[in-house]
Amino acid sequence: MKLDRLMGILTVLLQNGRVTAPYLAEKFEVNRRTIGRDIDALCQAGIPIVTHQGSGGGIFIAEEFKLDKHVLTTGELSDIIAALKGIGSVSKQSQIERTLDKLGANSDAVVSLREPVVIDLASCHKGHLTVKIEAIKQAILENRVIRFDYYYSKGESHRRIEPYIVVFQWTSWYVFGFCLKCMDWRMFKLNRLWNLSISDEQFAVRDIPSEKRDFNSYFSDDIKLVALFDKSAKYQLIETYGLDCYYETAEGLNFEVGFTSKSHMIGWLLSFGDKVKVLEPDHIAAEIQAIAKNTLSRYS
Repeated sequence: MKLDRLMGILTVLLQNGRVTAPYLAEKFEVNRRTIGRDIDALCQAGIPIVTHQGSGGGIFIAEEFKLDKHVLTTGELSDIIAALKGIGSVSKQSQIERTLDKLGANSDAVVSLREPVVIDLASCHKGHLTVKIEAIKQAILENRVIRFDYYYSKGESHRRIEPYIVVFQWTSWYVFGFCLKCMDWRMFKLNRLWNLSISDEQFAVRDIPSEKRDFNSYFSDDIKLVALFDKSAKYQLIETYGLDCYYETAEGLNFEVGFTSKSHMIGWLLSFGDKVKVLEPDHIAAEIQAIAKNTLSRYS
């Protein structure tokens, strides 16, 4: 994007002092005429950039211009680099590497690119995930409708949506947009989304209602579970829901938490085998019993 490139050029000039147009063109993978237009745009924004032709010339920021290079502390830069590496796990590496180079090379603050914090936002579908995210980002920037097949609890469907935001939340990636089948705003999980394509159909940008911007509202935890767990499952409860999700009794660990999805709740409970008993709601206990009986019948 042009704004990213302008910020990158400004960063290079602050770090290196004087550079040439061919150097910038190669670094940002554009032609020299584009660099010339970018320099003009920076000048119009109030950055006094000087260009000298010939031997010993180059592009540099006028000496009288002062800009604090220490706006970001070493710790802040460290956090940014860790976040960029996380995004790099699902993005084209060349873009992230260029950004890291701008932050790390010749910086007045010494920042190790070997960060102690590792953030991996990918999954077992990493290759597909990267392609999907890049395609959806392109469609968002160009205001183009995307098409895909979607697999969910009710079966399969073909969708056309106007994409607006790629979201990472609840440990998964989603695309948020206006579904042209439902004629409403929807969230679609990328791992359930396949055969993605960008259509030639363009859309006029809609105003997103404020209540639709609250992504947590799409997953309200209104299914309340009360269960009794064996004490040997304590570490698993703490791992998922923290220290305050249960209290100890003589019979075991009394657990009360709200869930967003009944199917997720049942699958999670079944992963504990015979170490849990559902106390409430009754219909969940009945479903667990039915599943246990059907499972037993398969092995009888």
